[in-house]
Amino acid sequence: MGRSRRTIPEELLLLALDPATGTTAQPQSLDLGLAGAQLVELALAGRIAPDGDRIAVVVPRPTGDPTLDCALELLRRRGAPVRAVHWIGGPRLGLRQIYLSHLERCGMVAAVPGQMCGVLPTTRYQATDTSMSREIRARLDNAIRTGVPPDPRTAALAALAHAVGLGKHLYPGNEGRSSRSRLRDLIRHDPMGGLVAHAVMDVQNGAVAQPRRGPATAARPAGPGARGAAEPARGVPMQPHRGSMARAVTH
Repeated sequence: MGRSRRTIPEELLLLALDPATGTTAQPQSLDLGLAGAQLVELALAGRIAPDGDRIAVVVPRPTGDPTLDCALELLRRRGAPVRAVHWIGGPRLGLRQIYLSHLERCGMVAAVPGQMCGVLPTTRYQATDTSMSREIRARLDNAIRTGVPPDPRTAALAALAHAVGLGKHLYPGNEGRSSRSRLRDLIRHDPMGGLVAHAVMDVQNGAVAQPRRGPATAARPAGPGARGAAEPARGVPMQPHRGSMARAVTH
């Protein structure tokens, strides 16, 4: 996979990063969104495909991105298609920190050490190159403003941004209400992005979507009996040891 462009997990993280504070918006749901964004990126690379409400590996060949390839290998080891809610709802310790560290190595952000309450060590991340963030935001703004169906990558990013609650961060206040609504509507333009985005929202709501077979659609399952505890994902990317997680961004 070429590195001339950022992956969807990286784009989602750049959208969530507040340039003024160096923290990320919606940190808890963002972790779920990053796990879902990995699935979308693997689908765009032709490695996985939706199978109803499940994710199936169709081409196990590595992409060249170590973090994505770790997720791909773990999906392959499952041996059978896995439900998106189960994968996204599994533990993802350090996934956000891994992507922040990657963006730091790429020169996109700079780590700024600090302290919380004058005692606990923290690390905030300030953008050093805002051109990519502006380009990502412009794609979303253009899709919202024109109403023209966006490309699959932009549609999937919009779906995930809505799912993790970034709409109120990107388009705040009453003046941003219509933009938030249009951002939500973009979810219908990419079946894989829609499947994953709805899975992210289901996990946040403590719900497990009813099994669906056949082509995935952007329609969200509903009805009685939809609530329940998500099965933990057995395989999650192993993270390099970075010392105390107190240094990870917590906001």
